[in-house]
Formats: sequence, C-alpha cells, structure tokens
Amino acid sequence: MVDDMTTPPETTSSAPTLRPGAWALDAAHSSVAFTVRHLGIAKVRGSFGRFETEFVVDESGAATIGAIVHLDSFDTGNPDRDAHVRTADFLDVANRPTLTFRAAEPVRVADSFTVAGEATLGGVTRPVVLTAEWGGIGDFGPNGERHAGFSATGTIKRTDFGVGGPLPGMLSDTVAIELEIQLIEPE
Repeated sequence: MVDDMTTPPETTSSAPTLRPGAWALDAAHSSVAFTVRHLGIAKVRGSFGRFETEFVVDESGAATIGAIVHLDSFDTGNPDRDAHVRTADFLDVANRPTLTFRAAEPVRVADSFTVAGEATLGGVTRPVVLTAEWGGIGDFGPNGERHAGFSATGTIKRTDFGVGGPLPGMLSDTVAIELEIQLIEPE
C-alpha cells in the first residue's frame, strides 16, 4: 500500500489541456474556508462542510464555473458560536440556505488566472473576483482517476449581503475566502 502523504502522484505543473465535459467534485479532497477578524485583533477561521461545484469544459478548453455553498454547514469549531452565526443575526440559514457563485463567462485555466463572477445570498447579488492557481493533474485512487487541482482566494464584504449588520469594532466587514478544489475528470 502506498502512503498518500509521502509518495505524491505524478502531476503536471503547467497550464493544462482539460478533457471536455463535466468534471465532478472530489469533496473529500476539497474545502471552502474563510477568515474574518474579531475585535480587530485576531482572526477567526472556519469552513463550510457542504458545497457543490459546476466545472464544465467545452471543446475549446474553456470552463463554465459555478458553486453552491450550503450555509447550514458553517463550522468554526465552536458549536455555540456556529449556532448563533446560523441565526437571523448573521447568516439566517432558515431564509437564506445557500450562497451561490457563477463565473461571468467561461474561463481559460492557466498557471494563475482570475475568475470574475457574481455571488448571490438571499436575493442579493454582488460581483466577486477570485484569484486562482492551477495545481496540476494527477492520477489517484484504485482506478487511477485523473484529478485536477485548483486553489483560489478572494474577499467579500459581509454587509454587502446583509450579514451581521455593521458591528463596528467587533467583526471585520471583510471576509477572506480560501478554496482548495479537486475535480475528477469525466470519463
């Protein structure tokens, strides 16, 4: 048995030619994380445990990109805080269960690239730009499935989406987003 942590699979490091079709999310090897400053002195980090992606490559090699984040999966490792953030005081998951993202146009993957699009939460849509980095393609698993990897970062302003009110001095308006995404090549 090969130890995944010590023997990395063969990967490509330059911009790829991706197989056309719908690439499936490998949720076990992907994450949607965030960081926000509390009291202006420390960062609180967390993640969303449930999310879906759309990544469809056309014949020209450009990808249509979209995502849905299920807000009830909010997790900072503090159950009391997490329960409060899910209430109407912040995310209001009962009335706004998801955050969606859609790229404005098909994207060409390169070593580094940007994805300009729109995020929607509770009927409020705002522009968002993600800075992405190509991780490579590697064979993984018992069937040798080809996986593609990406990292992406961006920021949003929580008050643009009506999350948490102004809270001056208590909670930063800027929320940093960090994505680590692995996708499985279509057959």
